[in-house]
Amino acid sequence: MKEEGDAGATVLVVDDDEEIRRLLAGSLTKRGYRVLTASNAQEMDRLLARNTVNVVVLDVVMPGEDGLSVARRLATSGDIPLIMLSALNEEQDRILALELGADHYLSKPCSAREVLAHVRVALRRQKLRQPPRRMYYFQGWQIDLDASELLDPEGQQVRLTDGEFSMLRVLVTRHRRVLKRDELLRAARGTRSEAFARAVDIQISRLRHKLNAPGDSLIRTVRNEGYMLVAKVTMTPD
Repeated sequence: MKEEGDAGATVLVVDDDEEIRRLLAGSLTKRGYRVLTASNAQEMDRLLARNTVNVVVLDVVMPGEDGLSVARRLATSGDIPLIMLSALNEEQDRILALELGADHYLSKPCSAREVLAHVRVALRRQKLRQPPRRMYYFQGWQIDLDASELLDPEGQQVRLTDGEFSMLRVLVTRHRRVLKRDELLRAARGTRSEAFARAVDIQISRLRHKLNAPGDSLIRTVRNEGYMLVAKVTMTPD
């Protein structure tokens, strides 16, 4: 059974032993993981350049660049959890691997079930280390401030220009507050913006159209003051 939240996670298995790659790939795939395999460091680098990988399972003893050298590189280039496999079972080998950046060290021979358990633990720890995404919800709409995405009530992405997204971000994070035009302009474009106040009116008009909310139904015009997002905004779905 898959761990909750693991579905779709990508595991890269790097081992020069074809049988080990096949067994681990089969076991992990059956449990819902996407599995990539490489027989050496060069193949691994090509796969990492083309794919988002969540966990790397890496053999220590390989032809060419060995696993310890690879671990050192991975530790300095990103934050991918690393599980190392090795027939070397000396204490100093385990300590060195962990000091170089490995999260887990398993001695060969080890079962596919044991590797799976460590993959699950690595993914769980990785999830705990990640800061929560800044997600806001209002009237069925969802705005992801980290990904700069707006999703409609049907879950479809709505394309916004950078200016439109910046304006919406300000309105959402300061909802039910009247925001003056110059305040909106500064917050959305910076204090050195040379844009004129009329640009705010244009952006608001475009936002209303894309939000299917004409007039004051969602973004209210406050006469001689500015604009206000009148919807209830939460950081969890209603």
